[in-house]
Amino acid sequence: MRGWQRVIQATAVASVCVLGANIFSIHSAYASNSSVVAQHFATSMPVISNTGVKTTTEGSVEIAKEARSAVIMDAATGKVLYSKDAAEELPMASITKIMTMLLTMEAIDEGRLKWTDQIKTSEHAASMGGSQIFLEPGETMSVTDMLKGIAIASANDACVAMAEHLDGSEEAFVTRMNKRAKELGMNHTHFSNCNGLPAQSHYSSAHDIAIMSRALLVHPEITRFTSVYSDYLRKNTDRPLWLVNTNKLVRFYDGVDGLKTGFTQEAKYCLSATAKKEGFRVIAVVMGEPRPKVRNAEVTGMLNWAFSHYTSKLLYPKGHVVAKAKVIKGVKDNVAAITAEPVGFVAERGNKSTYKTEITLNPVKAPVLKGVQVGEMKVFVNGDMVSRVPLLARDEVKKTNVFQGFGKTIKKIVTFGKAE
Repeated sequence: MRGWQRVIQATAVASVCVLGANIFSIHSAYASNSSVVAQHFATSMPVISNTGVKTTTEGSVEIAKEARSAVIMDAATGKVLYSKDAAEELPMASITKIMTMLLTMEAIDEGRLKWTDQIKTSEHAASMGGSQIFLEPGETMSVTDMLKGIAIASANDACVAMAEHLDGSEEAFVTRMNKRAKELGMNHTHFSNCNGLPAQSHYSSAHDIAIMSRALLVHPEITRFTSVYSDYLRKNTDRPLWLVNTNKLVRFYDGVDGLKTGFTQEAKYCLSATAKKEGFRVIAVVMGEPRPKVRNAEVTGMLNWAFSHYTSKLLYPKGHVVAKAKVIKGVKDNVAAITAEPVGFVAERGNKSTYKTEITLNPVKAPVLKGVQVGEMKVFVNGDMVSRVPLLARDEVKKTNVFQGFGKTIKKIVTFGKAE
């Protein structure tokens, strides 16, 4: 530590500010495992695995025995709690639709798409076989109803219609699916279509599917579709269609509100399920199960195991102001630094965990764009670094002109350097 650091102490919490390096450490005496709130978020950063909570592997516990591969992941931190051949590249069938739904939700968030927009069905989209909502060429349906068809009924035709609307063609949309997969760090995935119908070079891994599922869960609105067991499309028309969710666990497992099933002869029975209990959200993925009843039973066992052994601690929500970064030659001298993702960690039930957070800030030169990275927060649990989260500029800061710069200098002189 440098001699001119300042130490501020409070009850059970000590904050240390190393001014020269802009590094802050916040130590909490103990993190209680009760009253836990878990959040979900997406990240393109790799998850750090050198935590006090070790990943359980095949053979250590009697779960997912029939699955070709399986993963249990904490949705808040991306920490893998259980792994069985998680990197094996396998056909994923309709679990593909998680990425289709993700790109759709991102388009809505970006303002490129509205829930009420009408999607027109092409002949190509209407020609899809397998699971479908029987769209006819030229038929229009709202984004809301298309997503309902995809999430509940696993509609292949609705996927293609959405893809064509967003990117002009299914091929262009698939290119963007693969680009997004790379951004998320899905290193064992390649998409050849948007719905999961059998195709060459179309595969993923249990771990990649968990990453993709975690990204989709950043958009909580999606669970108002994926959690529904049954609903109607075209109600009060001459072509009503009753939809029944292919994921039966949304009805039979308390807390399950998604996410997506998959089946082809090649892929067998697959499922990415998510459930939330006491604020703790878990993602459970199985691939290559022999029968649907076995798939559902094994995922049930995986969720039971996760909820009985682990919990999650939220330290800061996404968008929380944790510090201020210095701005050079800006109309303001600093900018609020906010968390790009929720900050937290996984803990074993019954154990107390000592944690601290460490913030590194980098001075930024104006103009500063909103959302640009200005630093990083690291989380340490029992001495091990368990995650690192980017810190972003909350606001835009414009560059000063000559007169503004002169005025700021005079103001600082008058206020003895206390003015911003």
